[in-house]
Amino acid sequence: MKAPLFRDPIYDGAADPVLVWNRQMKEWWMIYTNRRATAEGSNVAWVHGTDLGVASSKDGGQTWVYRGILPGLDIEWGRNTFWAPEIIWHDGLYHMYVSYIQGVPDRWAGNLSQMLYYTSPDLLTWTFRSPVQLSSNRVIDACIYRMPDGRFRMWYKDESNGSVTYAADSMNLSDWTVVGPILTHQAHEGPNVFWFKGHYWMIIDEWRGQAVYRSDDLEAWERNGLILDQPGSREDDNTIGLHADVVVQDEQAYIFYFTHPSRTEDSSAVSSYLNQRSSIQVAQLDVIDGVLVCDRNQPFELNLQPEEGDA
Repeated sequence: MKAPLFRDPIYDGAADPVLVWNRQMKEWWMIYTNRRATAEGSNVAWVHGTDLGVASSKDGGQTWVYRGILPGLDIEWGRNTFWAPEIIWHDGLYHMYVSYIQGVPDRWAGNLSQMLYYTSPDLLTWTFRSPVQLSSNRVIDACIYRMPDGRFRMWYKDESNGSVTYAADSMNLSDWTVVGPILTHQAHEGPNVFWFKGHYWMIIDEWRGQAVYRSDDLEAWERNGLILDQPGSREDDNTIGLHADVVVQDEQAYIFYFTHPSRTEDSSAVSSYLNQRSSIQVAQLDVIDGVLVCDRNQPFELNLQPEEGDA
């Protein structure tokens, strides 16, 4: 599989990918935070003012073409910030939950962030439904998965409560009830939940690789290890893997993540652009003796199949 899988040709800052099967166009879409790595500005303004970029693949994910940004998401005037979308298909619509920050702050801390809820019949025509009321006014990184009893659960990062994973439940994808904290061992972000080879799994970004948790019921989670914590040998894959999405198809699972391939321990040693640019990568997952593993250097052929079922 070629590496990197994808680089954004406009700002070179593709991050936080989510993979979605486009039922209308019969192709895979990668929708991602379109960080502005080439932008000049003070401090971390480049990670704000971001749109959601779109790349598409007609060959099962082997090659990707940049298509533009998702239109029609603005809820107020000005240049604002959209981060880390989660998109699922349910009951004839795409449902998107995306983190939103007003304006273009030039610092990380102190910014209010809402979770916004949209729906679309085709991934292009989006209707804003509402902000989602969660455990604080600083929430990002939604992940949605359906519980065995039919409820939908959202896992997310609450930056006002230790930057740990919280959860909320809904029966209709619109009205949410906060469950409370789920993983509180240390600050982290980017929860992603999936079923693979007999267990539920959650990966979280601990900024030193992806921590892995395993569950039998989506309620109790047990630590299972750490993946993407060691540098890979492929092009642009020489740093830790950040904020990932997983696609499972039958007995195959693929993890899509991003790297900052030019970063060093001394970030002043490279230019701002090189320090900021990012690449999307993909690797294959497996379960060996009950442990989720990922050899990011192992050759494999990516061949994503159409997905027509409901969430």
